Amino acid sequence: MPATVLEGPAGIRCMFSDGSTAEFRLEGLPCPQLVSDLLTGLVELIHPHGSLDTANSVDLCLPPIRNLAQGLAALGFSGGAAELRRGLLIEYWMATRKFRWEGFTRRMLKGFDTATGRLDPGVRELLTGRAYSPTPHRQALPPYSETEWNDLTTTCQTIASESFDAHRQALEAAARGRTPTVEEWTSDNLVWLLARLGPVGTPGVAEHLECSLNAVQKRGGVPAASAAVFPHLTVVVAYRLLFGIYSGIVPDGIDDLGVEDIDWAGDSTILLSYVKGRTAGENVNLPKRAVRLLEQWLAHSALLRSHADPETARQLWLGVTRPGTAGTFSGAIHRNTVKAWTLQRGLTGDDGKPLKIHRGRIRTTHLAMRDRRAWNGQGRATIDPNHSPQVEGDHYLTATTPSQQRAVDALVEDAQHDLLRRAHPPTVVTDEDAAALARDYPQLINALQLDNTVIAELVGGERDVFTAACADQLSGLHGPKGKPCPARPWVCLLCPLAVFAPRHVPNLLRLKAFFSRQWQQMPAAHFMAVFGPYSQQIGHVLDRFDPAAVADAATAVGDHDDELPLRPEETTR
Repeated sequence: MPATVLEGPAGIRCMFSDGSTAEFRLEGLPCPQLVSDLLTGLVELIHPHGSLDTANSVDLCLPPIRNLAQGLAALGFSGGAAELRRGLLIEYWMATRKFRWEGFTRRMLKGFDTATGRLDPGVRELLTGRAYSPTPHRQALPPYSETEWNDLTTTCQTIASESFDAHRQALEAAARGRTPTVEEWTSDNLVWLLARLGPVGTPGVAEHLECSLNAVQKRGGVPAASAAVFPHLTVVVAYRLLFGIYSGIVPDGIDDLGVEDIDWAGDSTILLSYVKGRTAGENVNLPKRAVRLLEQWLAHSALLRSHADPETARQLWLGVTRPGTAGTFSGAIHRNTVKAWTLQRGLTGDDGKPLKIHRGRIRTTHLAMRDRRAWNGQGRATIDPNHSPQVEGDHYLTATTPSQQRAVDALVEDAQHDLLRRAHPPTVVTDEDAAALARDYPQLINALQLDNTVIAELVGGERDVFTAACADQLSGLHGPKGKPCPARPWVCLLCPLAVFAPRHVPNLLRLKAFFSRQWQQMPAAHFMAVFGPYSQQIGHVLDRFDPAAVADAATAVGDHDDELPLRPEETTR
């Protein structure tokens, strides 16, 4: 069994998927049967039955067991999990108010019931309900500002570029060098030696040359040569951060990458396999910049990888702890190291304080700033297939930079104004005189603040366009304010400034015939996207006129494109 409950004193022994083992004891606690039952439930949460797969994860479950046993003992309870009743558990959970402890004990009691089926039905029903200690709302990390993002990207790019240039120059120098001696101590010879010995540091060079450490230190140059030949900690941090900036892969996926995870699908395409901690294995087709960066990193680390043992060499990220030393590292890098790297590079945030590097925030910024033009036509364009629409909206779509937020607000305002304009019924004049207009459409006069002169011009035809009379051609609804409206004839059908009179019926019929011709030659979906709202509105407008007048006007309609002011690309013949 990967996990077993121990007796006297109560405890648990675990074996995890990586082969490691751990043993935990719970001594001196009241309610020994309850403690044993909770440990039985804990077994169901440990790999392979559950998701707990490290000693640290199991250790986090022990304080809730201690607290539950002590808390229930204080309430006079002394039995096991089978004797628990919902009133007692409710009293304990409402008094504890620690959401993590309540969550752990709920899961362990469920595990106990799964293994034994001995829980009281009331307690079983209680466990399926909502927690009494609410989980605090986790604030989504906002993206970096554009200034912070550019500074971080530029710094990483500079370090990666300069260090790789120095590495190539060192390899060229090594090709010119030869076995060094104390008398022939040149930089080319020293690089030649390090390329063959690996990151041995100053003591390793002295041992190989069979001379004293003091003699090598006097001639110097080992740390500088090692920094050029092998990537060190500062360089590895820059590469990893830049890879996250380019690819947007989750931090734990970047940490655990191995060389075998890189699958070349051509000369310029990489299919990268990685493991996302809270889900499972995933694949991503890397952007071109990330592909180029990985190519550069593999070339930069190839020499160091050739001197590493097989297990270390399979790790993608490896480097020298400090130039001139023999210490190497691979895998994850502690956040304190990244913090020191930030201070060393002098990176600051918009508040003037040292920039806080959070790799999850790097992913958020990458998703907020990446190009979304390829999403056209998708029913629901997902950021991550493991996210629900609510998570995407809360954690990514609402996390925008100030400039993006202004753009979104402008789009929303334009859409709202467009909806309001389309909601207004068409303004149709059934009697060509100012009195009828004022009587039938006072809302138009109030909204547009029309005076008697404008009303007379509307009725008299002085403000006519092709399909209607326009209350104000310089209003800027469809173009720059103060300039003549550039809208096409059919756009007037949904414009709140348009006033339709009987004299416009022939042109309306010509436009309706134009829609019919377009319907015959265009795919239905394309037609509805371009002309659909206008073809529907023209029917509503014509229905407001006398049918006899419409029938008389139809005799003057020839059903050809020359009757309309069309551009060459809009013709139907």
